[in-house]
Amino acid sequence: MLIEINNLSPEYPKIKQAVDILKNGGGIVYPTDTIYGFGCDIFNKNAVDRIYKIKQKKATGFSFICPDLNEIAKYALVSDYAYKLLKRLLPGAYTFIFKATKMVPKDLIPNKKTVAIRIPDNRVCLDIVKQLGHPIVTTSVNVTHEPHFSDPLIIDKEFGDNVDLVIDAGILANDPSSVIDLSGDAPVIVRRGKGDVTMFE
Repeated sequence: MLIEINNLSPEYPKIKQAVDILKNGGGIVYPTDTIYGFGCDIFNKNAVDRIYKIKQKKATGFSFICPDLNEIAKYALVSDYAYKLLKRLLPGAYTFIFKATKMVPKDLIPNKKTVAIRIPDNRVCLDIVKQLGHPIVTTSVNVTHEPHFSDPLIIDKEFGDNVDLVIDAGILANDPSSVIDLSGDAPVIVRRGKGDVTMFE
């Protein structure tokens, strides 16, 4: 199912539709401030496994979206230094890696002690996680190691049969988030993307 949404002022009934699908164990495609993402409830193992299957990816872990800094603290060990960075940069085009707490489902971080978390600068996905009440998986809309898709019409054609909803917020720039590892004593740039990383160099 493909629905158009206002990316700047999302219509509540459409957000509720996405949330209802997630609560029922479904999978969706939604916009962020970087690229489109596959999403599901992080606490629904069957839904998470389904995203792994769609992406043809081994169970090596997924990032997820939190609505705010308070929510991040439930799933990640955040130092005072890291908290100040997050407060300055989020919402924004960054994925931050932290040491994980026991709240993180093992399906998201198999054989790992770290977790990757985002707070995108995008009303649609933030409204979804706020209405759902807990985080959702975020992973690029593509088959692993293949190019990302940025046009929702093409996404619906390629993946519409594998997910329950594709949210059309227009064509997005094909520019992923910058990934910064804050799990150690000093920041490490893992990937240079849309978010400015000069402060970490």
